[in-house]
Amino acid sequence: MCALLVGLPDVTIVGVGEWPRWLRVVVTAECERPSCCGRAAWCHGIRDVVLVDLPVFGRPTRLVWRKQRWRCSTCRRSWTGQKPEIASSRCQLTTRAAKWATLQVGRHGRSVAEVASDLGCDWHTVMDAVVLYGTPLIDDPARFGAVTAVGLDETLFARQGPFRRQRWSTQIVDVRHGQLLDIVAGRDSTGSCRWFAARPEAWRAGIEWATLDLSASYRTVFDTMLPDATQVADPFHVTRLANTALDECRRRVQNETVGHRGRKADPLYRARRRLVMARERLSDDGHECLLGLLRAGDPKQEVWFAWNAKEVVRQIYDHTDVVLAEAWVAEIVRDFTDTEMPPEVRRLGRTIGRWRDQIVAWHRSHVTNGPTEAVNNLVKRIKRVAFGMRNFAHYRIRSLLYAGKPNWDLLDSLTPP
Repeated sequence: MCALLVGLPDVTIVGVGEWPRWLRVVVTAECERPSCCGRAAWCHGIRDVVLVDLPVFGRPTRLVWRKQRWRCSTCRRSWTGQKPEIASSRCQLTTRAAKWATLQVGRHGRSVAEVASDLGCDWHTVMDAVVLYGTPLIDDPARFGAVTAVGLDETLFARQGPFRRQRWSTQIVDVRHGQLLDIVAGRDSTGSCRWFAARPEAWRAGIEWATLDLSASYRTVFDTMLPDATQVADPFHVTRLANTALDECRRRVQNETVGHRGRKADPLYRARRRLVMARERLSDDGHECLLGLLRAGDPKQEVWFAWNAKEVVRQIYDHTDVVLAEAWVAEIVRDFTDTEMPPEVRRLGRTIGRWRDQIVAWHRSHVTNGPTEAVNNLVKRIKRVAFGMRNFAHYRIRSLLYAGKPNWDLLDSLTPP
């Protein structure tokens, strides 16, 4: 019964003991006598190695493996016999427990502390096993094949030090299939350029579209490493840029008109939510209320111009005609940079002029950075589960196991090092 319970090949059960904190199972493994320097090795004693195993009947279990030590009489070298089917020499968990922990942390998104509590061991013991068995899964060359559209976006990884210094990471995502390809440290162009440079040239040549969120750093990455790919500005970020210009204009006019920030009774403060809503989502009464608040709090009609500019920017994506989009964007740049426009609208027009080609490219590709934002939400879930994690290597491997779509069938056939 004990042999069936342990279920390991070529293992002899020596004894089972009840310990206060866990169940202790002592085993020995049959192995052939090795040779060294052309001669058979000598037995050199027994070494007990305590390994963390899967729980038995809800109790944490320790597998005590009595390893045979060997010694060469010629070169005086001594070593301990290994059996990867039982456990790896680089991990304190048995092979089956380490694979189970990797599956729980990676595929099911459980916290390392929770899995460590189930096994009755330390956090680092489980994390070392996840790194050991998870690294071949994320480094598998077949994990992602040909990619035709790629996107970049950043997210806050951690805050470190007494001054809570921000550490950022960049997610590289296949936006066609919503698959996380890799995570690099920082949000500048250095790490991303290094990652693309490590990929085969034929793989990079197959990328046709590159989506970004109006970031100059990511634009440098695509200009440098993917010069043949067409860059696409994300529609959401273009629209958000127009909303930001409108909000900045409203706050400036509010201070210039009444001399203080918005208060509950101020017309512009009351109109702040209606201003950023889409025009078609406003009812007739809501539209009339908005115009009345603008007449009361916007004497120079600057906020009104900014609101119309926001609606004009949104109309870029009301159709899919490339020629019409090019003419529309050119008209926006010409009208927004007029000297009679508010300064926020003029700045918006200059920004749209710099990103004109990337904005129009959406009408040909119809790819967005939305899948990248979705992957960011998955990565943020890992951050919430792994609260307090500061090691970027651990953060990367956990995120890729959870959102990188590794081949989990490979885990069963994985030979431990």
